Amino acid sequence: MKIRSKALAGVAVAAVAALGLSACGGGAGSSSTSGSAGSAGTAAAGDTITVYNAQHQELTQAWVDAFTKATGIKVNLRNGDDSEMAQQLIQEGKNSPADVFLTENSPAMSAVENAGLFADPGTDAKNNVPEAYRPSTGKWVGIAARSTVLAYNKDKVKESDLPKSLMDLSNSAWKGRWAASPSGADFQAIVSAMLQLKGESATLDWLKAMKDNSKSYKGNSTAMKAVNAGEVDMAVIYHYYYFGDQAKTGENSKNVALHYFKNQDPGAFVSVSGGGVLASSKHQAAAQKFLAFVTGADGQKILQTGSSFEYPVGSGVTANPKLVPLGDLQAPAVDAAKLNSKQVTDLMTQAGLL
Repeated sequence: MKIRSKALAGVAVAAVAALGLSACGGGAGSSSTSGSAGSAGTAAAGDTITVYNAQHQELTQAWVDAFTKATGIKVNLRNGDDSEMAQQLIQEGKNSPADVFLTENSPAMSAVENAGLFADPGTDAKNNVPEAYRPSTGKWVGIAARSTVLAYNKDKVKESDLPKSLMDLSNSAWKGRWAASPSGADFQAIVSAMLQLKGESATLDWLKAMKDNSKSYKGNSTAMKAVNAGEVDMAVIYHYYYFGDQAKTGENSKNVALHYFKNQDPGAFVSVSGGGVLASSKHQAAAQKFLAFVTGADGQKILQTGSSFEYPVGSGVTANPKLVPLGDLQAPAVDAAKLNSKQVTDLMTQAGLL
């Protein structure tokens, strides 16, 4: 998947329902099973698929319920964290019971792909998703997306004084004034994009400066709350944490505004949530059908009408009007197949952030 600014400009997008605003779909190891077959179809004998889910749990449950109702195919969900579930799949290898893997951030998809564990996601799913939101290898597809933003306290920083680039946060002028959640998969995906765009040396230098200049919080929502409370001026997060809070009480974001770096900056990175079919699956057709549903109009409309404001990427479903359209974000060209989560964590460890 190369996220190209030209491709972005022509892609209709929408918003996702992802409750909890966390960096993972649910507690590791939690599971659930969809209900009985709906009237729209009857599952063939044995057509129960297992989905390893690192997307937001309530979002995926909504997909599963609608899919089962439409097709009669039941789904067993195993919920967990991006990196945890990727490592579990790698350890299980060809013996994995999983049929489908869903993530929030694409580095976990790349890790599983690099281990040679994905089959073809299916022609229908690939046709549903524009090239901009698929890896160049074609081994999986995008199912949703989120934009990197700089959340800032409107009372402490003027918009005109904000940094022009994410890379500018390495300047000592911002020492102690910005925050992030370095241990989370969300932030590590952003660093993965920086690594691809700027190279290892520049990324390591930036991370070392981050160690000196920034404050660390556990989770994007916590970092945004700190900005709102005036504990820190700014935080690097994903956009949907702000919109999700605004749609509720707004109490954790009333003093916050979002800055979009644009201009193909690393800080304009759009992270793609992925879905793939496991090569070990004994239910390839049903697994491909599930991905086709998620990326199809019905699945993407579940995102559109939800409450946590991620962007859908398939079937031309329109965006929630509160969001900046994806085409206006001027995101950099990043091939999700080349995002290297291990190299990122190695560099972050070297910089003293992990």
